[in-house]
Amino acid sequence: MFKRKPNKDLKIDTLIGAGTRINGDVEFSGGLHLDGYINGNVSGAPNAEAILSVSEQGGIEGSVSVSNVILNGIVKGDIDATLRVELGEKARVLGNVRYSDIETAVGAQINGKLIHRESLKPAEGDAGPMGDPSL
Repeated sequence: MFKRKPNKDLKIDTLIGAGTRINGDVEFSGGLHLDGYINGNVSGAPNAEAILSVSEQGGIEGSVSVSNVILNGIVKGDIDATLRVELGEKARVLGNVRYSDIETAVGAQINGKLIHRESLKPAEGDAGPMGDPSL
């Protein structure tokens, strides 16, 4: 019914091709696009808006800790996204997904828990729990 438009703001700094397999952890900043396979944990630079994009051919066996995740492949491990997770119709997650915002296409599969990340601090003027702004 709806057709997704390509994300024109997606800037790729690093590309891991379909014929590449990495055994070990990967740390990156900026944008990382994965067509290959990583057997290890993947993490984006802290305090940065890193973007991990995994194609249908791509896969990760390990945990993912990145600000933004666009997944259409497979992740065998937990995903911890501080900002946004987009799961395409071919996405497969065998683990928990922690997110602030999430978008899932029909056909995406998650074998684990969806855990919503609450905002870290109340907005200006908002009261904390039980009406006390100091909480």
